[in-house]
Amino acid sequence: MAGWFSKKPTVQEQLRANDRVLRKQTRDIDRDRHALEREEKKIEMEIKKAAKQGNKQAATILAKQLVALRKQKTKSYAMNSKISSIGNQQKLMHSNMKMASAMGTTTKTMTQMNKVMDPQKTAAMMRDFQKESAKMDMTEEMIDDTLEDVLAESGDEEEQDAIVNQVLDEIGIEISGKLADAPSAHRGKLGESSRAAAADDEIEKQLAALKDL
Repeated sequence: MAGWFSKKPTVQEQLRANDRVLRKQTRDIDRDRHALEREEKKIEMEIKKAAKQGNKQAATILAKQLVALRKQKTKSYAMNSKISSIGNQQKLMHSNMKMASAMGTTTKTMTQMNKVMDPQKTAAMMRDFQKESAKMDMTEEMIDDTLEDVLAESGDEEEQDAIVNQVLDEIGIEISGKLADAPSAHRGKLGESSRAAAADDEIEKQLAALKDL
């Protein structure tokens, strides 16, 4: 009854349990093999002893035991290799399961992204955006035109002309200021030269009139 309600172990827990079993079996086989090796040396010594004593029958029986023991020791090595292979296969299976799990998670994520990034929905959103953007541009252009009309009717051009005239006046004032800063001596010399030239012309005209008399 208790087994019915027991929780099923996870894959990770089962793998750890299998590893413990394999390690225990390896230790048991190694322990048995060491015992066989000790027995092997003992039989070899007894064979030598029987041979020295000339007891061929005992030596033959011991030799058969030694052959069987060595075969058993060879089997223990093979069993160890088999257990090690099973452990490696289990590790490979575990690694493959991890990769499969990762691929499953990745596939799920990609599926969710494909649902979110539905090409048809994305294209529809882009079309709606372009449509609304065009409407906004048209609305902005209409508002700008209306504002320009209102400003033109309210005398905005006259205000602009007044601003331009103000700027020109400021420039003219600046130029006049520069001319006013010019040295007065130059203006005086220029004026005196002009008056002197006019006086000379007048004298020449009078001389010419006297010659005609």
